[in-house]
Amino acid sequence: MASSITSSSYFVAIAMVLVQLSYGGSNILIKISFDKGLNQIVLVVYRHIIAMLLLGPFAYVLERKQRSSLSFSVLVKIFVLALIGTTVQLNVFYVGLHYTSATVASALNNALPSLTFLMAFLLGMEKVKMSSNRSRAKVLGTLLCIVGSLVFTFWKGHYLFKSLTKRPLINISSHIEENWVKGSGLMLIGYMGWSVALILQAMILKVYPAPLSINTLICFFVLLQNSVLAVLFGRDPNLWKLEWNVQLLTNVYCGVVNSAIVYYVQTWCISKKGPVFAAMFSPLQVVIVGIFSAVAFAERFHVGSMVGAVLVIVGLYCVVWGKKMDSLIDEDTEDDKEKLGNEKTVEISCQK
Repeated sequence: MASSITSSSYFVAIAMVLVQLSYGGSNILIKISFDKGLNQIVLVVYRHIIAMLLLGPFAYVLERKQRSSLSFSVLVKIFVLALIGTTVQLNVFYVGLHYTSATVASALNNALPSLTFLMAFLLGMEKVKMSSNRSRAKVLGTLLCIVGSLVFTFWKGHYLFKSLTKRPLINISSHIEENWVKGSGLMLIGYMGWSVALILQAMILKVYPAPLSINTLICFFVLLQNSVLAVLFGRDPNLWKLEWNVQLLTNVYCGVVNSAIVYYVQTWCISKKGPVFAAMFSPLQVVIVGIFSAVAFAERFHVGSMVGAVLVIVGLYCVVWGKKMDSLIDEDTEDDKEKLGNEKTVEISCQK
């Protein structure tokens, strides 16, 4: 029994490593494609067409019995979720990626759990009692993540060490001037949108527990919303042409891997080990992308970037620990209630 539990843990750990590799790979591919001329609106549209075509049949077949009737209010909530969590979030994030690098995107990703906790607290969904260690850890972690993100964004300092290669293995000649402050700020705004989306998604799942169908509808609404943006900002037909190059690979990769496969692998991991276990692997993405960027792009790291990244990662683990303690206490409370209920049942039976 113990060996089967251990092997299961190994499988989940390997799956989460692959998830972080997938996210890191997409950040690198997207950065290269943008600098080769790929339009961000085109990427958002194509990746969600692919994802919708992949997810739609599975949603129809697998969730036929568990889907409840789709009310107008739920439909509006999914539309807002698609608008904030995908259309706005991705477009703002992609603009930020134009100005920075894949390493920055992966590092700031670690601020997501703390930003989500902060949003949930402001909406009254998270309770904070400063008398408990777990609440203090969550608050401290959130503050560290915010400070770390600001340090990462606004303080460069001198270069910490030279790049690992004299010349980049992959040459990128960006048509947009690099601006880490603007890029990092836009990415943080994008991650805030993602945090709001995570909270909205949790609320929608309570009344419409069909994640496949929700994701398919999100893809549909994203296509509608970005079609409007395409009319305004992407009217050049040449932007929409796909050839056998890195741009096509990026569209297919993001649609198949990110928007379809990785979503369900991560959901499976969370169902097996919980969200806390999944969140623990987030810093791995920084390491993967950082090493690749140092070798492939001859990227050099600043003191401020490293200090900010460390603060964000420490803050992440503080929040994760606090949430873990919350879940353990909730489990103990449920066990106590169940035990009390069983004792009352036995007592009533004895009286009879």
